[in-house]
Amino acid sequence: MSHTSSRIAVVGGGPAGLAAAEVLAAAGAGVDLFDAMPSLGRKFLMAGRGGLNLTHSEPLERFLARYGERQAELAPLVRNYPAQALCDWAQGLGVETFVGTSGRVFPREMKAAPLLRAWVHRLRANGVATHARHRWTGWDDAGRLRFATPDGEATHPARAVILALGGGSWAKLGSDGAWVGVLAARGVDVAPLKPANCGFEIGWSDFFRGKFAGAPIKNVQARCTAADGTTLQRRGEFVASEHGVEGSLIYALSAALRGQIERGGQAALTLDLLPDRSPERVLADVAHPRGARSLSSHLQSRVGIAGVKAALLREVLDKDAMHDAEVLARAIKALPLVLKAARPIDEAISSAGGVRFEALDDHFMLTQLPGVFCAGEMLDWEAPTGGYLLTGCIASGRATAQGVLRWLQS
Repeated sequence: MSHTSSRIAVVGGGPAGLAAAEVLAAAGAGVDLFDAMPSLGRKFLMAGRGGLNLTHSEPLERFLARYGERQAELAPLVRNYPAQALCDWAQGLGVETFVGTSGRVFPREMKAAPLLRAWVHRLRANGVATHARHRWTGWDDAGRLRFATPDGEATHPARAVILALGGGSWAKLGSDGAWVGVLAARGVDVAPLKPANCGFEIGWSDFFRGKFAGAPIKNVQARCTAADGTTLQRRGEFVASEHGVEGSLIYALSAALRGQIERGGQAALTLDLLPDRSPERVLADVAHPRGARSLSSHLQSRVGIAGVKAALLREVLDKDAMHDAEVLARAIKALPLVLKAARPIDEAISSAGGVRFEALDDHFMLTQLPGVFCAGEMLDWEAPTGGYLLTGCIASGRATAQGVLRWLQS
């Protein structure tokens, strides 16, 4: 908010902040990049621990649809910086990418650290000054940025400020949502932060929890109903957790499931345990005479259901239903699970909510705070895992930096 410096401040050293700093520095602007953590990109590194999913190779229109209710706001940003641009950018940093079997795009080395090191090195070479262990706390009376540091409070003037402070998940890596109160106190319209790409609670029996917590449930099709009444359907795998369900298939439907819980106190998730077999085939297999074999042996040999899938059926159906061929066959193709609550936001991969787009002008500047811009996950949008989050954050950071440059020119 202060214009006593010729330099631009970027607060937040995650992908959106780094991308914003990159665009500003390339345009010749002086940039100070601040982060609360001891080093930059902590959550970025954590996301890459199992293989950094940079983006996705699917057609652009299908890609854009992943942004759900905020597709209209995210689409222009991602169109300006689509998956191929992200891959070309990584190549420019010396990082080769490849497309996995699922269509997801990864660095050849499957690690985030080499990419982050090269990125930060290039930023510094381009004149970006980095300031670690600087936790932003707001502004002083003169409009300077205030930071809590190991050496006490520090203040910094800036010609313009980009806030790229992340959402509310993974507080230990810096995304703690502490900025919400600071901006709300200055009249900024902030939607409450909620868990996204999160697990859900079911309340398993002690037997199921004790024997199957942590078990992967593979090759199933899940469906649920969105707020507008449409049926959402995804195929993949998930994990039976101690508390309920989590994993990529659940994350893909988490926005709709969370919405159901908010509206009605619980959510309905329906599983097809054998998506490659027709209902008629399943019924014929289940109804086939089993002779002296146990039901478990019969299900395993005729239907291919055993282990955690068989346990799921027993968790939902009573003994009579398990021995009714028609009821059992219907359940195999449409097993109803009742989700009672989303897991806490700090366990979530990302968060929904944040600064509403309606609080920003065309430059991504807060209308309540001239000279202050917002980018990345602290804005009110969400996306499933699969490269959509990272692409959205980087595209947002770049677009916001371009907005700052246009605003300064005007």
